[in-house]
Amino acid sequence: MKFNHLLFLFIGLISFFANAQQFTISGKLVDGNTQTPLEAATVFAETLKDSTLITYTITDSSGDFVLKGRTSQDKVNLYVSFVGYQPYEQIIDISTNKDITVPNIALDFQVETLGDVIVKGRSAPVSIKKDTLEFNVSSFQTKKDATVEDLLRELPGVEVDEQGNITVNGKPVNQILVNGKPFFGDDPTIATRNLTKDIIDKIQVTDTKTKSEAFTGEAGDDQNKSINITIDEEKNKGIFGRVAAGAGTDERFEYAGLVNYFDNDLRISALGSGNNINSPGFSFGEIEKMFGNARYISVSDNGSFNINGRSFGGNSGITNSRNAGFNYADNWSENTEASADYFYSGSNSFEEELSSRENILPDNRYFSNSSSTRVNNNDSHAVNGRVEKKIDSTFFIEYRPQFNYNEGDFRSERTEETRNADGEISNKSATASNSLRSGRNFENDLSLTRKYGANGAFVRLRLNGEINDNNTDSYLNSTTQIYGDDPQIIERDQFTDGKQAITSYDIRGEWRIPLVAKKLFVNLQYSLNNERRKDRQSTYDFDENSLDYTNFNLTQSTDFTNNNRSSRPEIGMNYRSENTNASFDVGYVMRTLKSDDALRDINFDSDFDAIELRANLRHKFNQKWSMWSGYNLNNDAPGVRQLSPYVDVSDPLNTIQGNPDLSPENRHSIYMGVNNYDFQSRTGFNSYFNANITNDRVISRTTVDENFVRTTTYANVNGNYNIYSRASFSKNIEIDTLRTLKYEFSMNVNANRDVNFNNDVQYASKTIAYSPGLGLRFTWKKLFDIRPEYTVEITRNSYNLDLFDNREFLRHEVRLRTTTFWPKELEWNNDIRYYYNPSLAGAFQKSSVFWNSSIAYSVMQDKGLITFKVYDLLNQNTNARRTATQDYIQDVQSTVLQQYFMLNFSYKFNTLGKKGEVRENNWFD
Repeated sequence: MKFNHLLFLFIGLISFFANAQQFTISGKLVDGNTQTPLEAATVFAETLKDSTLITYTITDSSGDFVLKGRTSQDKVNLYVSFVGYQPYEQIIDISTNKDITVPNIALDFQVETLGDVIVKGRSAPVSIKKDTLEFNVSSFQTKKDATVEDLLRELPGVEVDEQGNITVNGKPVNQILVNGKPFFGDDPTIATRNLTKDIIDKIQVTDTKTKSEAFTGEAGDDQNKSINITIDEEKNKGIFGRVAAGAGTDERFEYAGLVNYFDNDLRISALGSGNNINSPGFSFGEIEKMFGNARYISVSDNGSFNINGRSFGGNSGITNSRNAGFNYADNWSENTEASADYFYSGSNSFEEELSSRENILPDNRYFSNSSSTRVNNNDSHAVNGRVEKKIDSTFFIEYRPQFNYNEGDFRSERTEETRNADGEISNKSATASNSLRSGRNFENDLSLTRKYGANGAFVRLRLNGEINDNNTDSYLNSTTQIYGDDPQIIERDQFTDGKQAITSYDIRGEWRIPLVAKKLFVNLQYSLNNERRKDRQSTYDFDENSLDYTNFNLTQSTDFTNNNRSSRPEIGMNYRSENTNASFDVGYVMRTLKSDDALRDINFDSDFDAIELRANLRHKFNQKWSMWSGYNLNNDAPGVRQLSPYVDVSDPLNTIQGNPDLSPENRHSIYMGVNNYDFQSRTGFNSYFNANITNDRVISRTTVDENFVRTTTYANVNGNYNIYSRASFSKNIEIDTLRTLKYEFSMNVNANRDVNFNNDVQYASKTIAYSPGLGLRFTWKKLFDIRPEYTVEITRNSYNLDLFDNREFLRHEVRLRTTTFWPKELEWNNDIRYYYNPSLAGAFQKSSVFWNSSIAYSVMQDKGLITFKVYDLLNQNTNARRTATQDYIQDVQSTVLQQYFMLNFSYKFNTLGKKGEVRENNWFD
């Protein structure tokens, strides 16, 4: 595609439209009585005709503001809003003077207030209240059927990727609440992709904290953000929801439905969905959201995959999924809140994979090629509850039970062969396996918090208990051939009865003692943890006489009982002021690991004691600039299987044995971030740096014989580190009230040094990866939106052994997204991505163009939406990828979703009305 032609057209449009006049209004805001400056007040300009927002800013610590904007109007309305004060407005004539300084604006106290809520006057677009950033939803323009996710994309400092992951000023959002309560557990996309803008009043952003932390006034988590969606009180009673269904070529289908009943504090929601297009199914046909999850999915070792915290089973191939859920939240009394949800997810998935690997040895190379087929079926049920009780103003209780049950089956077939550098075959194998599994998990979490005095003191007790058991029946049929001077053929036909059980408890006590009222505290903590694991694998060989699996195989069977017990006293100090939070904690962990093998005389116990440290600092210089930094020293004990001298011979090509002499890992972590967002200029900059240095890191130590059969144990090494940094800069240019240009530049750098063994030779490998990216976005409201982007990934691998070749890999991605909104009933979306991987091996596809397109037409007074979409329009979708590590380079290509056409219809209904009333049911008007 001619991307350069599109870019020239894009720049020409911007030049043509940049004809609106720019203006500047500056001034100072003071208290009407004391004449002291007022910081963090919102000042904005709007049109006189329809009060459309033109521009806004926040006053600084001196009360000063500079309001810059563009408009074709001769007059604007200047409006000032600040919590606790009467609003102020003034008409400003900018027809002759474009640079205006207004006299000091004095605000008087608001007589009628209700907490932090202004009773009289319009809401400001953005308000800053202590540690809360609040957006007034009505001030931001979106398409008429916009979801919360669409709204978030329009808010300054907020970014949403195609998977629904949200960041605010560079920090990830890990919790979304609706009216302060959970909405379907911890999956934020169910709220952001299903609740629509027309029922939302405000979006509030704070640092993530638990309810008990909010109760005591603690600072919370400075690395993550929470979003609270507040429902308009005028629209908080009634029923609303959406339903959708679609059918397409190649037997593709999807359906989804969500219904919500709100009655002030009472909230009940139910959902159901299903599809075979690798989507969670909660996006109701919008192309960007439906296609966003179709290419890359997180895959776990057992074949299940996870999207945004919800498990859908299956694999990264093609998945047929189905889901259903129910959510309940209510205030049982003035001081008691309760919520509960049930979620079912099921899936059937299929994947084929081809893999080619070059394995690197100090004095040799060998090559492995494999092909595999995997089929996975999974069903899971999750029930979560929460009860929060404030006994009085000093005592708070939070109780959270959770229960999960899952069952499924997994079938796979795999063939692999290994050849030496001369192309001669060294070994090959063929494996077929089938397993049936089921598992249950029950967890209780109880937190008791008691405040005392008026200076911020409290005591807290937290109790956590967990019971987990899993059962697996596995069948294995394999043939392994080893060539060379001593050829072997190893055949296995086996059944394994596996049972794993975990019981654990964790008791934590905390006491905060104020040294300076509400500012400086001493924190005392003590925790006691015990975990007991039972792991029994009973393997039976097939008996030709009885025609059954009756021959017990001792060498491949296990019956372990493992205990992990630890205690940890901790002392620390915390300082908190209006703009600064600082803390330092030191703890001493005392850990004992025990293991008993009922089948063999293998019993051991090891003690690991270590100091752990934690320190962090946050400082807000002003309303624009803030920084945060921290240091952690953590101690990680080796796993029991890494310590146990038990010899694992389950893989004929890789024998594994633990090392009882392992030491614990010590990891030093340093992080720092700087953030700046200027609401006036719509300019944002944020950067993040993190470094981890690990001593006594536990790594696998593998030796390879002349037939490339491996023997593995574990060892401690020093000199490992990981460094990650990211910086991004973005700027919005308001051409006028209709046209906006945004550009963004980002740079990611990831550097690693890994110390390993390769055939008993210790070596170090360094990997450094750069990923610069540039994005532009031009928006003409109600007409079109165009977004070109370019990203390149450059990876360099180097080694301190001359026998290893240094390598460099490149990956290019060019992306163009366009949306047109004219005529107003019609919306046309395109998402075009060009990938080029010049480093891939010749047998794999190096480049592709991935193009998705959809046309959506609104009907039934915008309640209905007919969508025709095309996935992979050019039929070039591929997921060929290269992975490079310290001792191998691997190319993989597997099953992906390919081209289909689909027709979809979605319908939304809404009877929400004021508190105490329900709007007439005009669903089908």
